[in-house]
Amino acid sequence: MGTPKVILFYVFTPLTDPEAIRAWQRSLASSLGLRGRVIISPHGINATLGGDLAPLKAYVRGLRDYTPFRGADVKWSVGRALEDGVTTALFPRLSVKVRDEVVTFGRPEELEVDEQGVVGGGQRLTPAQLHELVEREDVVMVDGRNAVEGAVGHFRDAVVPDVETTRGLVDLLESGAWDHLKDRPVVTYCTGGIRCEVLTPLMRRRGFERVYQLDGGIARYGEAYGDDGLWEGSMYVFDDRTTVDFSDHTAVVGRCDACETASKDVVDCADLACVRRMVRCSACAAVDHRCDAHA
Repeated sequence: MGTPKVILFYVFTPLTDPEAIRAWQRSLASSLGLRGRVIISPHGINATLGGDLAPLKAYVRGLRDYTPFRGADVKWSVGRALEDGVTTALFPRLSVKVRDEVVTFGRPEELEVDEQGVVGGGQRLTPAQLHELVEREDVVMVDGRNAVEGAVGHFRDAVVPDVETTRGLVDLLESGAWDHLKDRPVVTYCTGGIRCEVLTPLMRRRGFERVYQLDGGIARYGEAYGDDGLWEGSMYVFDDRTTVDFSDHTAVVGRCDACETASKDVVDCADLACVRRMVRCSACAAVDHRCDAHA
C-alpha cells in the first residue's frame, strides 16, 4: 500500500435536512473504507478524512455530485507512512455527526449563510495577496485557533490568543481585550480557513472595521511558500500525525511546558478527567503526561 492521504474541506451553504446529508455521508465514506470526522449543520459541512488515494478521489467525486457541494475546495496532504500498512489508522474510526455549528463558537444564531457561503465575513486574501498587504500596511495577524496550536506554529509576530477553545475567542472579543485592534487591518488565519469564516463576521459585528481572512488557511499558505515566507514552525493537525512540516528546514518554535526545551510534540493530559493538551518534549512526557506535572 502507498502512503496514506488526508483531505480537508468545508462548505458553507444552507442545508434544510442535515440528517439526510449525514446518512448519505456515512454511507459514502464507509463504503470506501475511509475514516475521519464529518460534521454537518444547517450551515454546511466540515470534514477531515484519511485513506488511500483512489478511495479518497472516489469520495471527492461523490461529494461534488451533490450540487451545493460542487465547488468544495478540497485540500490534500500526505499522511504518515505506517509500518503495518493500515493507512486508515490516521483516524481511529469514521465519525459523522449533525451539530448546531460546523465549528463550535457557541453563536449559531449569529451565523448567516446563503448559497455563496458566509454572509458578512472578512475579505479573502490569497497567500500572495497577504504578502502584498503586509508590504503596504502595518498588518496585525490574528490566530483563529487555540493556544496549543499556536504554540507549535504561527505567523511571524501574530497575536496568538491564550484560549483552549474557539468559544474562548468570542469571550476575548467581548472582553475588550482586542479593542485596540479595531481600527487596524487585521488578517485572521487558521488551519484550513473554516474558523476564520465564522470568526470574521463575529469580529465585524463587534466593531472591527478592516477584517481579512487567509483563504485556504495555513494549509494553502504552506503549499505556496513553505517555510520561506511569513510562517514559522509546524502546523497542528487533527489526526495521529499531530503536526506537519512544510519543508526540510522547519523551525521548532514550540517550547515544552515543563522544561522549556524546543519541541513540536503535543500530548494529551493523562488525567482522565482533563481534556487539555500541551506541548511536552519526549523526555518530560516519558516522566509524566499530566498537565500540572510542572506546577
